[in-house]
Amino acid sequence: MDHAAKDGSKKSAKRPAMNRKSWLRRMDRTQLILTLLLGIFAVLMLVPIIYIINHALKPYSELFIFPPNIFVRQPTLSNFTELFVMTRDAVIPASRYLFNSIVVGVIGTGSVVIVSALCAYPLSKHKFPGHKLLFSIIVVSLMFVQEAINIPRYVVVANLGIMNTYWAHILPHIASTVGVFLMKQFMDQVPNELIEAGKMDGAREFTIFARIIIPITLPACATVAILSFQSIWSDVSTSTLFMQDDAMKTFPFFLSTLTQNLANSVARQTAAAAAALIMFLPTLIMFLFFQRKVIATMSHSGIK
Repeated sequence: MDHAAKDGSKKSAKRPAMNRKSWLRRMDRTQLILTLLLGIFAVLMLVPIIYIINHALKPYSELFIFPPNIFVRQPTLSNFTELFVMTRDAVIPASRYLFNSIVVGVIGTGSVVIVSALCAYPLSKHKFPGHKLLFSIIVVSLMFVQEAINIPRYVVVANLGIMNTYWAHILPHIASTVGVFLMKQFMDQVPNELIEAGKMDGAREFTIFARIIIPITLPACATVAILSFQSIWSDVSTSTLFMQDDAMKTFPFFLSTLTQNLANSVARQTAAAAAALIMFLPTLIMFLFFQRKVIATMSHSGIK
């Protein structure tokens, strides 16, 4: 029995290797070349991520050497210590800016996903008069650049009386045309028969939306969440336009002013490198967490 068990374990260990070899043998020359090229491109795309992580861990002696090296030789965490210690005695510490960004990023991302789904559902499944015109207006609004809408946004925020509040950070991002477009296009793939079956079972409109539409469109929700979080997390305009109180400004604004008005270009560069990594990590972690949902959204061609 022991010999049989050992033979079985050896065979099971050999199977993955044999499967890999058979998979490689089934590939023709074109597929092998494409796989090799994609592998090279994947490595090249990892270089900026590796660089920004190593850059944040470099001491001053390695930060300004020429030619610059990608990999740090003597890693240190003093850069992060410098980032928070240098503002410890200031009126507004760096931790306050970071806290504001976290609050705005979390609440703003959740609000964008909810509002985009609520807007896309009637556009997709309720053919009310003018729904095509309304969707066309939403699509046309994608062409407007940020600078073209800054003045209308300022007028709206000022008239609402929410200057120097978290709502001034969040509300300008809630009306996401990209989010509505993605959600609507994904909801179009949901069979109408599912909605009709829910109505026949006595489900109300909100129940259909919450228990049928939302579970099916979770990949699209994840994609909208990633895009919205990236936009909100890195946004500087709301702090510049709507915040006169420094205590209500966000971490990206603090990062943009970190090395300004200094006597030389060397001071605070290690702290700026650490702050850049802090800015980058949340977006990377969120993308890695939702990457399968994003791929499902991009490759989704219909669920019928």
